[in-house]
Amino acid sequence: MKRLVLIFCFTLLGIAASQAQSGLRVGANIGLPVGDIEEVSNFQLGADLAYMVGVADMLYVGPKVGYTRFFIEDIDSEFGDFEIDDPSFLPIAASGRVSLVRGFFFGADLGYAVGLNDGNDGGFYYKPQAGFNFGKIGLILSYTGISVDGGSFAAINAGIEFGL
Repeated sequence: MKRLVLIFCFTLLGIAASQAQSGLRVGANIGLPVGDIEEVSNFQLGADLAYMVGVADMLYVGPKVGYTRFFIEDIDSEFGDFEIDDPSFLPIAASGRVSLVRGFFFGADLGYAVGLNDGNDGGFYYKPQAGFNFGKIGLILSYTGISVDGGSFAAINAGIEFGL
């Protein structure tokens, strides 16, 4: 009887965890810049809003929009210090996730990041991610990449998201 009750409880937990990914998701992340930007930036912040729809047993897809900002340090030179505007982007993407056992998931966002600063044209946006859902709250590790003409903006992120 104990075995039957445990099986029933784990089944309900699995169903609840898989259903928690459907619907509106709001998230925030903090990141460590890497690649081309890492020498002039030491910090990245982002926020996302997505609407996920279950299209198969463990597959969720939907649109996603966000905000990403890389904080630029003042640049020292022999002519003095220069202050540069922090590059900011508005990523617009398609998001997909595959739920695994016991709340684990992996996914990716693909789209275009619109540049929000003067001289920032934006570029191709991609964000592979892995995480764990605790019902309405999820913890996510991800890599944000934005490929622009002449280089890229990238960061390794840790974030949290809430299902509404």
